[in-house]
Amino acid sequence: MNLGIFTAVTDEQIRPALLARAVEERGFESLFVAEHSHIPVRRETPHPESGDIPRDYYRNLDPFVSLTAAATATVRLRLGTAVALLVQRDPILLAKESASLDLVSDGRFELGVGAGWLREEMRNHGTDPATRVALLRERLAAVKELWTREQAEFHGRFVDFDPVFQWPKPVQRPHPPVWIGGWGPTTFDRIVAGGDGWLAPAVPVDELARGLAELQEVAATAEVRTPPVVATLLQPDEAAIEKTATLGVRRILFGLLPLTDANTTLRTLDRLGALAERVRASVDVSLGCPSP
Repeated sequence: MNLGIFTAVTDEQIRPALLARAVEERGFESLFVAEHSHIPVRRETPHPESGDIPRDYYRNLDPFVSLTAAATATVRLRLGTAVALLVQRDPILLAKESASLDLVSDGRFELGVGAGWLREEMRNHGTDPATRVALLRERLAAVKELWTREQAEFHGRFVDFDPVFQWPKPVQRPHPPVWIGGWGPTTFDRIVAGGDGWLAPAVPVDELARGLAELQEVAATAEVRTPPVVATLLQPDEAAIEKTATLGVRRILFGLLPLTDANTTLRTLDRLGALAERVRASVDVSLGCPSP
């Protein structure tokens, strides 16, 4: 099991290169960053947990820009999106961006994707919330075609293009790990059918255990091994980490929210790094384990 950091990088806080270097120096294995392209002023959709939408949602840097800066400042840190809103992104451009980032980082990129929850945001991108899950499935399949084929083509309901050339191809083979986020009626079916693992939402450990049981059941029905899982603890402590570790997850992300000025953020990372060192003494935690 690996330990990483999850955060939202904004224009008001520590810069992504400095953040990534600090995360790596404190022994963490990965850095995952969030995405929102914008937040509509007029909206009816509340935040799933708090109702109010936090300020950092309004001010996110583009995750691929943040992770590119992070890649140039580090040498072993895994770099991921948690999550890229694929239903708001052109799949041809996303395939190009993500393969380029995998190349720049020498094969350290991981793509976490989700269908999103803020309906007004996705409507501004021309996405119908009612069909976003089917759209996600097609766009992800198209991205994989572009990653893996010399002449890629795709013909679906939402994505349709004749054979094209696109380079670079990802460094990782057959492609970077793909983590599917969310937890809906068909999430586990999608993961078993077309993902490398589940990027679980930040939920209490007991609820996460229920999700893992559901995922195991879907995998057993499909007669495949249970996909790996990434868990997120927004307020990590030793008890929660150890309890999560017993579930057999691949990686635990410590929440670093909200980011603040550089000095405060670095002190928080010092505290989280010390916490990670303590749990490594009692939990099977390692650095730089192979990705899914």
